[in-house]
Amino acid sequence: MKKNSNLHNKIAYFTSKVIEPLVHGIFLVLGLVAIACVLLITVYLVVSGIPAIREIGLIDFLFGKEWASTAAEPKFGILPFILTSVYGTAGAIVLGVPVGFLTAVYLAKFASKKVKEIMNMAVSMLAGIPSVVYGLVGMMVLVPGIRKLFNIPDGASLFAAIIVLAIMILPSIIKMSVTALEAVPKEYEDASLALGATPEETYFRVSVPAAKSGIAAAVVLGVGRAIGEAMAVMMVSGNVPNMPELFQSVRFLTTAVASEMSYSSGLQQQALFSIALVLFLFIMLLNAVLNYFLKGEKGDS
Repeated sequence: MKKNSNLHNKIAYFTSKVIEPLVHGIFLVLGLVAIACVLLITVYLVVSGIPAIREIGLIDFLFGKEWASTAAEPKFGILPFILTSVYGTAGAIVLGVPVGFLTAVYLAKFASKKVKEIMNMAVSMLAGIPSVVYGLVGMMVLVPGIRKLFNIPDGASLFAAIIVLAIMILPSIIKMSVTALEAVPKEYEDASLALGATPEETYFRVSVPAAKSGIAAAVVLGVGRAIGEAMAVMMVSGNVPNMPELFQSVRFLTTAVASEMSYSSGLQQQALFSIALVLFLFIMLLNAVLNYFLKGEKGDS
């Protein structure tokens, strides 16, 4: 008995003095590697993007309305790309977030076990579909449908891109929101029901506020995917550098880089790196704003 006790003490001592510090060190190194990757990308984009902005001029680059990178007298105005990305992301949020959120509430709180299993499987399959498949289906089905429905010359437009992006962000929002809602302690809901609240009131006034942090993270993740998508958007938006209109072909910041980088050189290539830098800063700013409004009000509640 005494030998077993001594062995147990030695194992506990070895774990606390060797294993735990080793594991902590491994996690610390992995965390530092992730931070280093972000810093490396940031520095590379800044170094690669600043020269073109200096040569073109910050005002002309950000607020110029014409992009003609291969013309005899090239112009590098990216305002159409910026506005298109803003409108496209906003449209995807307006369409996708309510649908994803309500679907998550239904799956987490209302759906039967069988229905939940089937829908979870469908959401997982939706998350695993490659971007190019979304773009292909959109190009073959959605674009002709928009052209016929609204009687316009070409269905490849900002509207088509918004619909595709709204569908693509659904899996991220649904899966993370369901996880957050299921993590709410059952005692909260039991207390609300005991006070006479209906199940619907309990879920929307107790469970949802308690899961606000997780739902906010889901929205931020979905928005990040909407901003960063390139291939699917390129296939359904028309990829033309016009000022954004709902039923007109447009080009996003991401598609501007993807469509020209393969054959670019000189100032054109530097300008594409500058677009990537603007996109990077835009994503950081939007994530910061979303986190502030969705999660930063905890101190006031």
